[in-house]
Amino acid sequence: MLTQFDDIPELADLQSGRSLIRVPDELNVPFTPRVRALVDTAEFQRLNDISQLGLVSKVYPGARHTRFEHALGVYHNALRYLQQLCKDERFQKIVDPHSAELLIVASLLHDLGHWPFCHPIEDLGIEGLVPHEAHAARYLAEGSEITHVLKCEWNINSSEVLDILDPKTDDSKLRLLRSILSGPIDVDKMDYLDRDSLHCGVPYGRNFDRQRLIQSLILNEKGDGLAITAKGKTAAELMVFARYVMFSEVYWHHAVRSATSMFARAFYELHEQIDLPAMFGSTDAEMVSELRSTAAGQPEKELLDSLFGPNRRLYKRAVEFSHDQESPVYNLIAGRPYSEITKISNHVVAQIKAELSLDMTHLDLIIDAPPPHREVEFAIDVFFPKEESYRPLRQVSPVIDALATTQFDDWVKRVRVFVAPQWREAVSGLEWEKLLCQAVKG
Repeated sequence: MLTQFDDIPELADLQSGRSLIRVPDELNVPFTPRVRALVDTAEFQRLNDISQLGLVSKVYPGARHTRFEHALGVYHNALRYLQQLCKDERFQKIVDPHSAELLIVASLLHDLGHWPFCHPIEDLGIEGLVPHEAHAARYLAEGSEITHVLKCEWNINSSEVLDILDPKTDDSKLRLLRSILSGPIDVDKMDYLDRDSLHCGVPYGRNFDRQRLIQSLILNEKGDGLAITAKGKTAAELMVFARYVMFSEVYWHHAVRSATSMFARAFYELHEQIDLPAMFGSTDAEMVSELRSTAAGQPEKELLDSLFGPNRRLYKRAVEFSHDQESPVYNLIAGRPYSEITKISNHVVAQIKAELSLDMTHLDLIIDAPPPHREVEFAIDVFFPKEESYRPLRQVSPVIDALATTQFDDWVKRVRVFVAPQWREAVSGLEWEKLLCQAVKG
């Protein structure tokens, strides 16, 4: 069946197998001349030097893949989504070929605004820090190479791309495009769960049926977002579980969070001494070099040397508190701004020094806690053709009800106290719950 999207070169090459580039794991990604023109720009090539998972590689050595590789995977998924959705007459009425091409471009450029170690830095809540989606405007400014390519090769204005990445206007078509790029079952999650799992060497993020899920995609009842048919229910459940386990076993693994917390505390202490706009245009290596140079002669130097120096020296977990323990510590600390977390941490150090007469510094103990913002809720509708009705997935699936609502953050993220290795034994007998509660109360 011919559609209005048949003349889009990337979709044609997805079908024919022409003009391909290969990315893990054995993906044949259409690489048309106009895609190549975007990828070859300096703005996009920068993503080759920004790691996808940052400090996760301190625990999972293979996790050294880049935002560049991920962007190509997300773009490939966008083509697969369009290939499925263009069979839907409702989709064809809402999304014209220009909008479909806009989605293709936005999927390829969705991480353009990412800077090194972006997510732990964003979690610090530094005043005036724009989210990475808005930071993409830096690279899509008038006169940039990538803006020129967009206009000349794609007939797309950079402002259109920015409006997808960092919404400024609103209508049902834009909401639909954004839900494909950033929603419960989006092209981004579809790639990073699989890719992160592959490079970390774990099976957790790959154990769901991506093909079945994509084949079940339809529009929701309003036509402003995605839904799935009943045939995709099991695949969606498995995707939710894959996301849950990846957070539990990889992204919030205790040693990963130790490294992340060490970096976050060092960055927070140093950020007022740094030209942040300049740093956020750098690569991983450039940022690390600048941070270590800034920290020279300061207490933060030891934290950064432990992460990026010749020897790996991660802080040790002294204690942790989870939502399921119904601990007052978890409820008191989880979701607090980072500025408050550092004050609580400093207060705990002062108490320990007074109680045990230890020569600890204020950076020898770091508290890690779930940040104020929460992960995207997995809210998507399922269409039951026999009933001709849409019902929320959480109503028809106990898995979704348990794991994909706002409880997700509570179950996968912990409040943890990390200490420098030399103090682990000395503080092992402390009454941590009492100590932390006192510190919170000040």
